[in-house]
Parts: sequence; C-alpha cells; structure tokens
Amino acid sequence: MQETIRLGPDRRGQLLVTAGDRVGYFGPEPGPPTAQTDRRIECAQGVIRPGWINAHTHIYSGLAPLGMPQPQTKPENFTQILEQVWWRLDRALDEDSLRAAARYYVAESLTAGTTMLIDHHESPNFIEGSLEILADACQELGMRALICYGATERNQGRDEARKGLGECRRFIESNRRPLVHGLVGLHASFTVSDETIREAGELCRELDCKLHVHMAEDGCDVRDAQARGYAGPLERLIELEALPPGSLMAHGVHLDRSQVERAARRGLWFLQNPRSNRGNEVGYPAALAASKLVALGTDGYPSNRLEEAEALNEEATRHGDDLDATDARLTGAYDLASNFFDGSFTPLTVGGWADAVVETANGISHLVTGGRLVIDNGALATGDLDRIRAAAASEAKRLWDRMRSVGDLKETV
Repeated sequence: MQETIRLGPDRRGQLLVTAGDRVGYFGPEPGPPTAQTDRRIECAQGVIRPGWINAHTHIYSGLAPLGMPQPQTKPENFTQILEQVWWRLDRALDEDSLRAAARYYVAESLTAGTTMLIDHHESPNFIEGSLEILADACQELGMRALICYGATERNQGRDEARKGLGECRRFIESNRRPLVHGLVGLHASFTVSDETIREAGELCRELDCKLHVHMAEDGCDVRDAQARGYAGPLERLIELEALPPGSLMAHGVHLDRSQVERAARRGLWFLQNPRSNRGNEVGYPAALAASKLVALGTDGYPSNRLEEAEALNEEATRHGDDLDATDARLTGAYDLASNFFDGSFTPLTVGGWADAVVETANGISHLVTGGRLVIDNGALATGDLDRIRAAAASEAKRLWDRMRSVGDLKETV
C-alpha cells in the first residue's frame, strides 16, 4: 500500500516527502506541511540517501553463504570454477530451494540498503516458472528488479536454450508486477550457438526489449568466439544482431579499449563486479575507463554497496585505474535503471522514484520502495526475517545434498 511518507529531517537537516511512489519534496526543512503526510518518521541520527541499485547479480546463489560445499580439489581456472561450483549449484536448484534463496537474498539485500536488483538467473532443471519465483519474492518484500533467464546450451543443447528464451518471453508477456520488469537473457557467448544468439536478438526486437549477457569475463569467452571465426564475443553478438542499444553486458574484463569504445557508441552498458572478478582471478577490466556507461554489480555476492565499493577502490588503486572514473560507477546504475522504468532514478529528484534509505551508524534504519515502508526502525516490515532466514538454512541443507549428487551434463555447442 502506498503512503505519503515524511522522512526527516536527517542529521544534515534534509527532509524527504513522498508523493505516492515518487519524490514530492527533498530538501531542507520545513518543506511541505506535516498535515499532507500519512506517516512521519524521525531520523535525526541518520542520513537520507537513495537506495543502492545492484546492477548485476545472481539471486539463485542466495544460499551459497550458508555452507555450500566446495570442490575436493581447488579449481585451476575459471572454467573449472564454473563446472565444479556454480554449474553444479544451478543444476541442483528446484522450486523450493530457489524460493528460499530468492526470499533470503532479497531480504538481506533490503536490510543492507539495496532497493533494486538487476538479476541474471539460471536453473537448468527448473526453467519454466523460475522467473515467477524471483518476481514474487521481489514484489512481496518490496525490492524493485529487472530479471531474465540466461539461456544456455551447456547441459542439453539447443532445446535447453529454447526453453530459456521461452521463459524470458513468457515472463515479459505475462508479468503485471509494478516493481519487476523482464529482460531477454543469454548466459555467455561461449555456451551458446550462433542460432541461439540470433534467436535472442530476434526476441529482443519482437518484444522491444534489451539483452543481459556475460561478456568476456574470462579469456575462455574470447578464445571460443575466435575459434568460431569472430574477432571476439562482442563482435560475435553485434554481427548476429543480438545487442540492441541499451543492452547490459556483465564484466568486460577481456576487452580492449577499442572494443569498449565501440560498445559505448552503440549505447551498451557494462556491469563491473570487483569482488567476483578478484575472487575468480579473471583480471581487472581496465578498458572500461573508455566508457561512461558502466555500473557496479556484485555477481551473486551479497548485495552490500559498501563492500563492493571498497573492493572497487582497492582493485582500481592496485591496477592504476582512474579513481574519479571508478567513483562514477557507484551511481551509474541510476541512469541505467531509468531506461527500464517509467520515471527517473536521478537520486531524490522531485518527480523521480522515491526509492530511499535512512542510513545510521548502526546500519539501515528505514527503507522505502514503490511507496511502501519496507524497513521500519531496522526491521523488515514486509516479511518475517527470522522465518526467511530459518527457511533458507533448512532448504540449504537439502540443496547441498542434491548438489553433491549432480553429475556432469556438459554438451559441446
């Protein structure tokens, strides 16, 4: 239910008054009369700021911090990490475990001050209806989201890819949730054929939609595209007409400056993920300095802006990147998100979306999205956080058992 909410003044003397789900006023006291509001919230010890937008994540990995089993031997490269960890996890997902992961990841993200997730989903043994699980969790708990299914051929070939693109189509055509919108998704160039890439592009044009894809995260993506006769994965997707302007490409680690400049001219966004790139030892995307269309994501890591920003600063410093340019990536997602919802995400601008948080020394005390008070006095107001955490812990144990029993289902594409 939408309320007219008056937040503040905060410790800087700033006041936020919502008008439904939009910003009615943001500035110093006194602001509009108190009588115009349904609820007044004091926050003299906090700071009102826009909620963070996580520009690339994997909600399906939400249970990973709860004891996910590791390979008996340490993977030696990125492909082995995928095969021994993440591709085993996504094959083990079913409806119950995905629901628990979604509710847990979304709830924890909200309590950390995230008001929007741009998600890239995969669950090869539970494709049809999987996006409904994610969307329901986001809408119910109060998280704005862009979601897609990352179509791939890595388990069951072209049939699997068709099902993935079909799930994107089904969701985009049927979704009526105001907080959640859909995109077309591909996993990555190296796990799909040219035919699937073309079909993804055709679906984007038919539905007037954008693509969300992993791009040159590791050198294996580049080598695969070159073996197929292309200069690289970016050129492959462009030549096969699968990247409408405004599409989203996660990582871009193994692209050079000229490729990034070409993407920028086409209006393509890059989504940088410092903690993930460091953890997977795939390198640092220095060439992203050639584009202003760069936003920050977590690639499945917990959706915590402070931790991701710290990693970005550390990695940028270590690799001699321009800190002024990387600082802009902390807010780049506001411009990105404005392309997908009917309103501006320019932080706390009158008439724009009133997705805001109150941040105190003890964490997030209040959070508003879609005209709803989602975090109230530090507690999740839209769900029982203790029950969500308990369900996640219980379902995680069953998921790990299935993950251990999952066999290799790889297929050459």
